[in-house]
Amino acid sequence: MIRTIVIEDEPLARNLLTQYIEKVSYLELVHTFSDPLKGLEFVNNHEVDLMFLDIQMPNLSGIGLLRILQKKPEVILTTAYSDYALEGYDLNVTDYLLKPITFERFLQAVEKVKQRKENARQNNDPQIPPTSPPADDFMFVKDGTKLIRVNVNNIMYIEGLKDYVTIYTPEQKIVSLQRMKNLENQLPKSQFIRIHHSYIVSLKWIHSIHKDYVEINKVQIPIGETYRKAFREFIDQQKFLGD
Repeated sequence: MIRTIVIEDEPLARNLLTQYIEKVSYLELVHTFSDPLKGLEFVNNHEVDLMFLDIQMPNLSGIGLLRILQKKPEVILTTAYSDYALEGYDLNVTDYLLKPITFERFLQAVEKVKQRKENARQNNDPQIPPTSPPADDFMFVKDGTKLIRVNVNNIMYIEGLKDYVTIYTPEQKIVSLQRMKNLENQLPKSQFIRIHHSYIVSLKWIHSIHKDYVEINKVQIPIGETYRKAFREFIDQQKFLGD
């Protein structure tokens, strides 16, 4: 079970998150707080796995709380304003929910937490071998005003430009407002690698590897000098190249 708390000063938003949490079998609602100072004290003195945290609150903002938090659980920020998204990601939050929050978007966020917890458990337990995501593993990506389900195995490569990423699959390309690093952290490390400041590629979709670029679906994707050595080592581990 993922021990969860809610720090939210708006009663309606707090009640909605409570209802959503109660619908998810692997979430355990431990406590809710309208006062961020009481929530801060609770997190510092109790075992908490996940915290839903509103940004705009009296006395202490959610961002301010994060900056002084001693014990940091997984954090999902909630707010009515999109201006804080990038600042939240700079503080390494798991996700960012824009009000009004739908259950579908809520579920997408908590699935990220669940996956991160499972990955951490596997990495810390030598008895559990690391596993790659199953063939039908997927994620929901926001494209404009809608969420699009993307099969991870269909992602050929990802291009980043400032605050946006473009995800390329054989059928479509999806433009999403999020940071490249955030998306990179969600992808399985055994299948995807960043080869340039602006590009992440899927190993299974690489058609050929050249000195300065890889070719995927007839598109030449540059290999950045900073990433060249790590990419070569990654490819060698996959036994793509000879000795």
